[in-house]
Amino acid sequence: MRAEPSILPLDISGLGYARNGTRLLGGVTLRVRPNRRLIVLGPNGAGKSLLLRLCHGLIEPTEGHVLWALPELASRRQAMVFQKPVMLRRSTRGNLEAALALAGLPRPARRSRSAAAIERFGLAPLATRPARLLSGGEQQRLAMARAWSLRPEVLFLDEPCAQLDPGATRSIEAMIGEFSREGMTIVMTTHDLGQARRLAEDIVFLDRGRLVESGPAETFFREPASEEARAFLAGNLLW
Repeated sequence: MRAEPSILPLDISGLGYARNGTRLLGGVTLRVRPNRRLIVLGPNGAGKSLLLRLCHGLIEPTEGHVLWALPELASRRQAMVFQKPVMLRRSTRGNLEAALALAGLPRPARRSRSAAAIERFGLAPLATRPARLLSGGEQQRLAMARAWSLRPEVLFLDEPCAQLDPGATRSIEAMIGEFSREGMTIVMTTHDLGQARRLAEDIVFLDRGRLVESGPAETFFREPASEEARAFLAGNLLW
């Protein structure tokens, strides 16, 4: 368990984003609680990825607020993995060490943490290979290892399995389960309802840039409160 004070809860209040006069996300209010797996669902264009980028601080909102319990520490205690991993022109080990250097770790700590990540995630055969030449599944495994090595309290995952085969998907889901059991808070987008049922403790459902409903996953899947959610679960809500 983390000894330091938590950066959570994360309170999102009236959050919105507009570009070129078009409101892409608006009026989103919710709370991200510690030690939970929160899955963001919705059809294409609903604003799922945008919501994660706003929470992670990659984009500034045009309305509303993203309020961490300890804002001064929030940037150092969160990480994000994208649908298509961003790989530097370095080896697998070099990608790990570069992320740790950016986080301010001294060289000995970078070496020990990268070695631990290589061992834990089965990356030893790939350690010296150029990261950009790895397969899609291998790159995503490296991206998860890189995020884990930063020891984040909150991990944002944007469709981490969207381009993976079933075997690689199972591997990523197993990692997410392990991270959660270790006390990491997961905020993740997915199109895969089966995956959401397997992983989610809490659900946020977006449609056309607005939050339609949120709550415990069991309740959402058993008895969705909105017409949009019922249509989405039935496969009838299209963008």
